[in-house]
Amino acid sequence: MLIDSTVMAPGERAEAIREVIWSSVVRVEITHQPDPRLIRTAGVISRVGPLTVCSVRANATIVRRTPVLARDDMEPSVFVGLQVTGSSVVVQDGREAVLRPGDLALYDTTRPYTLLNRDGIHQHYFRIPRAELALPEGLLKLATAVPFSRRDPLADLTATCLRRIARRQAGPAPSPAHDLEAAGRPGIEMLRALVAARLGEQRTAFQAADETLCLRVMDHVRAHLGDHDLTPARVAAHHHVSLRQLYKVLSRNGVHLGEWIRSQRLERCRAELASASAQHRSIAAIGYRWGFPNAAHFSRAFRTAFGITPSDWRALHAGSAGSQGVFGP
Repeated sequence: MLIDSTVMAPGERAEAIREVIWSSVVRVEITHQPDPRLIRTAGVISRVGPLTVCSVRANATIVRRTPVLARDDMEPSVFVGLQVTGSSVVVQDGREAVLRPGDLALYDTTRPYTLLNRDGIHQHYFRIPRAELALPEGLLKLATAVPFSRRDPLADLTATCLRRIARRQAGPAPSPAHDLEAAGRPGIEMLRALVAARLGEQRTAFQAADETLCLRVMDHVRAHLGDHDLTPARVAAHHHVSLRQLYKVLSRNGVHLGEWIRSQRLERCRAELASASAQHRSIAAIGYRWGFPNAAHFSRAFRTAFGITPSDWRALHAGSAGSQGVFGP
């Protein structure tokens, strides 16, 4: 999503920018220039795996997440601000972090914060769900509004990774989605390591990561249900754990990975077969799309799970015309 105030009518700029930020990034109050004709904002908002990236340059001076807004229904998240040029101040939890080019700071959406930008905004902002960052709340409260200087080698490495993600997505030829998905996860892992190393809580950080592994695995699997090579070994490798650790964590949460993947795939197939927009697709093609390369096996699995054949299910929801979609090419 592109933001360009120059294409907006002056009298509508403040409200239009507010609407875009509220709907795509976070609900905040933004202090603009008094004269609407002087409002300038340009940026790109995108998704990179679990990250929401907002690269923006604007002459707004203050951004506030008020106590009222901090109680909204937004998924609890952490923002990372990466200063590009100029300077800014992050205020949260009784601390102030002054950022200069290359510096990082974190702030939490569940509590009020203020961003002060005397000379305007020029930053990359990264919103990360707290479950993805996998750090306990107590540790996060110690990390907010703390400057991570570019002079720190680990902070500089983390900033470089995040900066490249933002630049590739905001450039004239954005990277393919699968490349950016792969890039987002290491950025989060590096940020977790940075916070843990800075605060001396490595063991706590790794324990938190283990506690949220089941949630992260299930989110990853949902996003890759159509991949025919979605194996437990691949899932474990993606999350940098052994198969043994993966099975142990999932077992504690009552999840049998193979059965859960199959049930999720069947649910996707059932929903698509009942959709009017998918009536032109053969049943075999729908099964293949969701990880069932063998049509006969898909039919048996579907009937075992739901007590009805795929073709009868389609006919039940789409009329007799839909019942013609037997296993085709």
